[in-house]
Amino acid sequence: MTVLRLDNIAIVVDDLDAAIAFFTELGMELEGRSHVEGAFADRTVGIDGVRSEIAMMRIADGPGRLELTRNDFPEAIAATPQNPAPNTLGLHRVMFAVDDIDETVARLESHGAELLDEIARYEDQYRLCYLRGPAGIIVALAEQIGGPEG
Repeated sequence: MTVLRLDNIAIVVDDLDAAIAFFTELGMELEGRSHVEGAFADRTVGIDGVRSEIAMMRIADGPGRLELTRNDFPEAIAATPQNPAPNTLGLHRVMFAVDDIDETVARLESHGAELLDEIARYEDQYRLCYLRGPAGIIVALAEQIGGPEG
C-alpha cells in the first residue's frame, strides 16, 4: 500500500470570498467553487445535514491545493483560543516558497495578514516568516537566498 499524493489541505473559514482573495493575492488560482451537501457529505465528515461551500485553490505550476470551506450548517466552531500559538497541537501551518518575501508580505497585509514577529534569516539559505491569515491560520513564507539561484 502506497500513498499516491497529498491531494489537498482543507481550511475552514468564515468569509470564503476574503479567503479566496487572500490566497489569490499570494499567487494561487481558483480551480473551482461549489456547494456540498447530501448523504455522501454527511457520511464523509460524520455530521448529519452538513451544508458547505468550498473553493479549491491551486498553485499554477505545482501539485499543491488548498480546499477553503465555509460551513452553512452546522456553523463553524471557533478555535480556543481564537488565534492559537504556533506550538498548539494539531495543524501547525501551511508554508509557501516565494520569490520575494517582502513584496509578498506587503500584498498579503493589504488582505488583513499580520506578521507574528518579523522576517528572519536562517543562515545564508532562507528568509522566513509566519503571518496570520484568514480564519487565524498561520501561513509561513520562505524565500531562498542561498544556493545556485540565491
